Amino acid sequence: MPLAAFPKCFLNALCADRSMSVEEWIEMASTLDVDGLEMFTGFLPLRDARKLHEIRDRVAGKGMTVPMLCCSPDFTKPDRVERAAEVEKQKTAISAAAALGAMFCRVLSGQRRPEVSIGEGIGYAAECIKQCLPTAEALGVTLILENHYKDGFWDYPELAQKKDDFLALLGAIGNPPNFGVNYDPSNAVVAGDDPIELLEEVKHRVVTMHASDRFLAPGGSLDDLKELDAHPTKGYAPFLRHGVVGEGLNDYDRIFSILRDVGFQGWVSIEDGEDPDVGMEHLAKSAQFLRAKMGQYGLE
Repeated sequence: MPLAAFPKCFLNALCADRSMSVEEWIEMASTLDVDGLEMFTGFLPLRDARKLHEIRDRVAGKGMTVPMLCCSPDFTKPDRVERAAEVEKQKTAISAAAALGAMFCRVLSGQRRPEVSIGEGIGYAAECIKQCLPTAEALGVTLILENHYKDGFWDYPELAQKKDDFLALLGAIGNPPNFGVNYDPSNAVVAGDDPIELLEEVKHRVVTMHASDRFLAPGGSLDDLKELDAHPTKGYAPFLRHGVVGEGLNDYDRIFSILRDVGFQGWVSIEDGEDPDVGMEHLAKSAQFLRAKMGQYGLE
């Protein structure tokens, strides 16, 4: 089971103020005990195949690969033309994933807009994802649907955030060969669901995993989070924190035992931290914890 790292704590530097380059992230990450680097569409030249090949080669030069491309399509827009534009953006991301040598590209449902019902949103998202599958299949890429909380640049949280809605979307898409689940236990916690119960429901469809841990800062609660999620606000709630993997709310012994029992051999990608000042230190600690757990459960 190979291990990757995702630059969660450096996304503002990579995507917003551009104070960090992709090349700098690759150089920094080469010091970690990981096999690959998960990339994000927000900091990549998605339509420049030459530059994407250069990034792939730079990662390979550090003894790693790019297994996954993280993308945040917003398929719940009520306007059909705008949804069609999101499909084309996702197809561009799939092509970029292939250019990077990535086997997996993430998809989402989209934002939980108050004017779009859950049923309507699931229908929109399923239709859009199905439209992306032929492109992915032609390029040898598997689309991975994540039980997601919220993109950091969105106003509203994920439409299919709750377990029942996520399972409904999976059911609406079906089980095509180049489609699976990217399981994130922390997002289930944030949704108010039991991450183990969700994993038991989807364990045979999990092909990749985001290894993350969450905790609530003093003064914050899940009830506060639900209240905040009902109103537009860019980014995450200030009291919702990512932490070092293994130091938060998730039971990784139970998670890895379930994955072992179903023969999971996919990529696990570290997604921790929001403080860039300690980002590399936390990523290194998370990698150390996960390597030990992977060895303990025979998932090396």
